[in-house]
Amino acid sequence: MRLAQPILLSMLMALGCSGQNPAASGAGGGGANGGSGANGGAQSFGGSGTVGTIGACTIFPSDNPWNQDVSGTALHANSATYMANMAPTRGMHPDWGNWSTDHYGIPFGSGTGATPQPITWSASWGPSESDTNPCPTGGGQFCYPIPLGALIEGGQGASSDSDRHVLYIDTAGAPNNCTLYELYNAQNPTGSSGWTAANGAIFHLGSNALRPDGWTSADAAGLPILPGLVRYDEVAAGEIRHAIRLTMNSTYQGYIHPATHAAGSSNAALPPMGLRLRLKASFDASAITGASLVIVTALKKYGVIVADNGSDWYITGESNDGWDNYMDNLSTNLGKIHGSDFEVVDTGPVLTATN
Repeated sequence: MRLAQPILLSMLMALGCSGQNPAASGAGGGGANGGSGANGGAQSFGGSGTVGTIGACTIFPSDNPWNQDVSGTALHANSATYMANMAPTRGMHPDWGNWSTDHYGIPFGSGTGATPQPITWSASWGPSESDTNPCPTGGGQFCYPIPLGALIEGGQGASSDSDRHVLYIDTAGAPNNCTLYELYNAQNPTGSSGWTAANGAIFHLGSNALRPDGWTSADAAGLPILPGLVRYDEVAAGEIRHAIRLTMNSTYQGYIHPATHAAGSSNAALPPMGLRLRLKASFDASAITGASLVIVTALKKYGVIVADNGSDWYITGESNDGWDNYMDNLSTNLGKIHGSDFEVVDTGPVLTATN
């Protein structure tokens, strides 16, 4: 629900915001209408119903799992077992920061009219688990309209074997039929040869269709990354309207839809990819303020989704210079939240496709 104007103004003042979204100083990817900065240009978070938007694009339908309110969803029968094996004493950590200095977090861009770029897959499974988008000149089955200037996670100087995600929304078809393109381990484009990446995924933001079972994406879970990012403008506006991306170090070789891929061990007591958790309603947030309170509210309502292997209880956000004034607040307050403050909700069976 959109905040009433006086409440929104009070929240912005508490956050120290003017209500404007300061773009990062790096050059953003853009097509004919592409924005600049680490957040790909102007963003708004209104939209129809309770679904947030980026630019003119709604981020999946209101009944998509990412937009599902799980505050009243039944507990998973194995909640206690999973929680005991998910580093319950570990504090939560905001895994993002500014673009200009640290390139910390995951940037994204948006625009339309960009020339489709050929993709060369660097991983053996790239062609078999990447979505096709035929090249307009007939030169292959994989041409994505991601500008060669699109921002790469960690910046162009990031290690070549790091995640190096690239996220880009083609806004053609806005508001309800935009297209999200995501690459994993994308290398710096050279000349006019297009992109080289380990694999790629295409998500039609007007649809709830899943990737084929067994397919990965730019995330190990086969999920899109962008819908789960904590984004600067939504925190400044006082409301997050979606689940948040979570990494865990150890996972089970299974997944729960909307995840389609597993990357773990045979220990079924470990969390599978796609596991949904929420912060307990009983968690006392009375001492948490500002930007952190916005996130805590979302953790109770929408929760988190296990999306990738990484540090335990790290949640992911966009790379944006606007975070600089808030990171002390976020690191201190979110660190007060421990794994044991969460519970697992039942969103479907665990599947065990092996590839």
